[in-house]
Parts: sequence; C-alpha cells; structure tokens
Amino acid sequence: MKLERLEPVKTSLGATNHPYMTGAWTPQWEEVTALDLDVIEGAIPTDIDGVYLRNTENPLHQPLGRYHPFDGDGMLHQIDIKDGKADYRNRFIRTRGFVAEQIAEGSLWGGIQDGPGVSKRPGFGAHEGLKDSSSTDVVIHNGKAVSTFYQCGEAYMLDPETMEQIGVAPWVPLDGVSAHPKTDERTGEMLFFNYSKHAPYMHYGVIDKDGKQVHYTPVPLSGPRLPHDMAFSENYSILNDFPLFWDTDLLAKGYHAARMHDLPSRFAVIPRYGTEADIRWFEAAPTYVLHFLNAYEEGDEIVMDGYFQEVPMPEPLVDAPKGMDRMMAYLDEHSFKSKLHRWRFNLKTGETTEGHLDDRVLEFGVINNRYAGRKNRYCYSTTTKPGWFLFNGFVKHDLETGESWSVTLPEGRYASESPFVPRINATDEDDGYLISFIIDEHAGTSECILVDCKKFEEGPVCRIALPHKISSGTHACWADRAYIKNGVVAA
Repeated sequence: MKLERLEPVKTSLGATNHPYMTGAWTPQWEEVTALDLDVIEGAIPTDIDGVYLRNTENPLHQPLGRYHPFDGDGMLHQIDIKDGKADYRNRFIRTRGFVAEQIAEGSLWGGIQDGPGVSKRPGFGAHEGLKDSSSTDVVIHNGKAVSTFYQCGEAYMLDPETMEQIGVAPWVPLDGVSAHPKTDERTGEMLFFNYSKHAPYMHYGVIDKDGKQVHYTPVPLSGPRLPHDMAFSENYSILNDFPLFWDTDLLAKGYHAARMHDLPSRFAVIPRYGTEADIRWFEAAPTYVLHFLNAYEEGDEIVMDGYFQEVPMPEPLVDAPKGMDRMMAYLDEHSFKSKLHRWRFNLKTGETTEGHLDDRVLEFGVINNRYAGRKNRYCYSTTTKPGWFLFNGFVKHDLETGESWSVTLPEGRYASESPFVPRINATDEDDGYLISFIIDEHAGTSECILVDCKKFEEGPVCRIALPHKISSGTHACWADRAYIKNGVVAA
C-alpha cells in the first residue's frame, strides 16, 4: 500500500465521554490517499468496476451547546475498485461552514438540539440556526458526487474518482435541497425536494442528465413539515406530509422540537414533470418514515416500500447518559420500531392499502439501483444494535416469495449503509454484491467487505484493509464507472 497524508485540518475538540463522539463514533480527522490496499482475506472481485462512497459526521470543534451526531462536519470516504485492486481516499467536504470554522479555529454554529441564541452566525436551510455540513447523503449524478444535508443545504460536488472539491451545485434553489435526491440511472435524471418554514413549505424539482434544472414546482402544505426522503416510479414522484413535525408554539419562540400531531400520513403523487395542479393526495396510517426503498407502477396502483415507524415519538432511553435520553431514543431503531412496510396507492379509486412485510426492526435499506422506479424483487436492509445507531448486520428479502436471509456481524464490528454492486454483465437483479465499510472496535481498525448476494449467508468474499479507523456515519452509494462516465445505464 502506498500512503499519502494530506495537510492536517484544524481542530479544537478536546477529550469527551459523549456516546456519539467515542467508540465507533470517535471523530476521524486524518485525510489520506492510499493506493493498492492490502487484502486481509479472500480476493477482490474482478467483475466489478466503480466507486463506493459513504458520508460521515466528524466534529472538528468543541460544541457551543449540546452535541448531536448529525451536527458533525461531512466527510466522504471512497474506495475505488478496478481489476481486482482497490484504492482509498477520504476528504472533508469543504462547505462554507467548514471553511469559516477553520478560519475561526472554533465552532460558529450550534446544533440540532440547541435553542435560539447559541449560534454565532446565521445558518442556512429549513433550520436557520444550523451549519450546512453536507454530512447526510451522497449520490452520483452527471459524473459528480453530490453530498447533501437533511435540513436542506446547498449540495456540494466532488469528483467521485479523485475526490477533488468542485463546490456548490449551480442548480440549487434558494430554499436549498434536502438530503435524499433520487437518481434514475435509466434516464440520467435526478429528482429532489426541499422544505422550509415559509409557504408553500415544500418544492419538488428535476435535474437532467447534464446537470441542468429543468423542472421546479411548489408542493403546498398547511405548515412547516419535516420530510426526510422521497420515492419515484417510472412516471411519478411521491412526496410526503407526516404528522411528526415541529411544535408550532415552540417554533414561534425559536425552538425546534418535533411532536406527533393527531393527523394522518399524507402522500403526494405527482407526475415527474407535473405541477401542483396535478398532485393527488393519498391518506395513510399516521407514522414517520426516514427512508423509502423503491416505488413502481402495477396496473392502477403505485406500490411503494419503506420503513414504517410504529413509535415515531419513543420514550427516553432509561440507560442513556444524563440529558441524552431523548436523543439516544430518537437514534435507536428499536425505540421507534421501524418495520419494512408496503403502501399501495390506487390511482383509479384514490384508496390506500398498506401493511408490514416483516416484523423485525429494520431500516437503511437498498435495492439494485438499476431497478429504481421499476418493479424490484430483492431488497437489503440493515439491523442495528439495540440502544444505538450502529449497524450490526444485513437482511436480504425476496419480495416475491417472502423468503429472507441474514448476515450478523460479530460483537464490536459495525457496518455502514451498504449499497448493491452489480456485476459487470449481470444476468439478473441480485447478480452482484453488497459493499460496506466496517469498524472493528476490538482491533481499532476499519476495512471494506463485499458480500456475494447469490450466496448471502456465506458472509464476506473479501476483506480489504483501510489505512485508518473511520468514524460511523450515515448514507452511501455505489456507482459503476460506466455510469460515472456516461451519466446513464443502459436498460
């Protein structure tokens, strides 16, 4: 392995016992380029060619108030695989907030748990007091990696192969863009939404395969909401209005406290290039959904799969450190009880039917992205350590037969969101691998693994050593090199 370390960044963060700044969430500040990585076990498959990117929160400075793991500075970790060899790069995302705090050598913004008056500078997006750290999501579109922030930010671009910083995406509207824009690899389009605290409270738009905004329309709501994800089918996009949103009285005083309201869930079905006049609203059982898997059209219906929370406002965790009991519960899937779920929206009758597909606690699912917007048979979910936002395994579902298969990691080993990697010249939907970064708390190391989805329960076919231990994080993506180059994947 050939290793190059970049110039160190500035940090003012001291020793801490915060549960989300220690253990697998210990911040990692070193930026490196490592070529020809060592293989710990097995062999790197020669039938894949592309890059795996994962976003991560890495706080650099002492918090001004109460720290939440989603407050940390965004860092992209990348592994580039070609011809059975792998290279690795990681880079902080040079957001405006990152640059400003490097100059100040300290924090300038409070976090999601802080009230008014904590931040030293105005923020950006749906929660104006926050720094846009671009630390939530990452997708690849128009040959560029696009990182985004869950409270709506500017969207930052990097070269997915070299990790060179490109800057703010030129198409971002004034209200920013939320995390979880969706890429349709067959058309090369990217679909996005944003939300705000002023009418109409939500917008939806389309970026074409050349990186130009070609559609943008209001999705009017009755007040500020907290959408986190969206879905799309071949001809429609599906947005949401959930009953978990900011307490109106506290919001007027500058406090951002989410509460469940006595309202149904609502889903907006809009043609891909439709306007607000074309929206059809469907009501469903009250819940909150962090992430959707896919949607597709079947006869008169749109079928959508995602993760239904049975307890969107969980009770505080009794074993949590003092003052962190509510934060820990909201990060614990076993507290809010997210279940794999299916909704059916009948475009002819206007009715919704829905129900669980599995009664296990699951979340952060992926599919073969070549089937996004079309009917898929397989999906892959993560399992988590009870009480923690830490992935400890994977579940593969066959949605046609109802069968499932599991991989559980040994205690002390934690995964990342794990996208599907199609084999070159794949012959069917599950012909490929899951890829994931792994943190080993016992060894103090990190690695990358690949699991053959045809032989799921056999576990990793290879383990690739990373040059340093990384921090846990949020979302990830895989992109074939042909898609990076061409912007589309052949149907």
